[in-house]
Amino acid sequence: MTAMLTAPDANNRPLFAAKDLAPFYVDNGPNIFSNKCGCGLLGSVGSTVRALVGPKYDGKYLQQVIRDNLGHTRLHQTLTNIVIPTFDIRNMQPTIFSSYQSWDFNLIDGGVAANNPTLVAIREAMKQVLQNYPDFFPVQPLNYDRLLVISLGTGAAKQEQKYTAEMAAKWGVFSWLIQGNSSPIIDVYNQSSKDMVDYFLSVVFQALNSQDNYLRIQDETLKGAASSIDITTKENLDELVKIGQDLLMSPASRVNLQTGNSEPIPNGGTNQDALIKFAKILSDEQNLRRSTSQQQIE
Repeated sequence: MTAMLTAPDANNRPLFAAKDLAPFYVDNGPNIFSNKCGCGLLGSVGSTVRALVGPKYDGKYLQQVIRDNLGHTRLHQTLTNIVIPTFDIRNMQPTIFSSYQSWDFNLIDGGVAANNPTLVAIREAMKQVLQNYPDFFPVQPLNYDRLLVISLGTGAAKQEQKYTAEMAAKWGVFSWLIQGNSSPIIDVYNQSSKDMVDYFLSVVFQALNSQDNYLRIQDETLKGAASSIDITTKENLDELVKIGQDLLMSPASRVNLQTGNSEPIPNGGTNQDALIKFAKILSDEQNLRRSTSQQQIE
């Protein structure tokens, strides 16, 4: 999604608009996550066995779609600054791509190191502040009131409560890896790492009295197929689109530092209201910078 929104077209405008993202996934998702083992019980068993002995998906269709749409576009050509976290499995260390580098890497999904990449983005911004990049003048390293952070989650199934401590006490290695259509160890790791980042940023922004500058949008009530990362039936994809539309109109929320739970912000409006507010602040800032730059030229 990052590449689609920031890669330039022939007129140096975004290759895709935000409204194009959902149709792209609806159209291409079934081929990206193709279930070659079929449907039903036998298909589910076959898919599970294949995932245990090798990649669940070969990635060929996804790679082809990326090549068809992005061609030879490089990171330094993007229309705005982006960061893409990955993990170098050979050197066992996170790798952050913020510009094109012609080195050799042995990369896997960066989610193992930064499943919620919000801190990575803030780190890159602060690094440029420390290096006195003109885009960040006159921001200081701890000026969180000068940062606007929007963190978009991919959904969670917290309220489904699939596991209990009593169940986990009886699990061996295999049970931790596979439980039905889920993997408890991956579910626990993914959710805990995402939540820790959200909680940490909530503490920091609230402690610095800049809580209105951090917006986390996340649906924590997903159930069944909607909580899966690769069920691409038309029914499920249509349901996910509806969930996203409903989430936009849901109350803006913030972590309660006492309970750790996300709660609606009093008089905070909806997520849509918060996004419109952020967009206006950014637009006003851009217009101010343009005006200041023009005055300096004159």
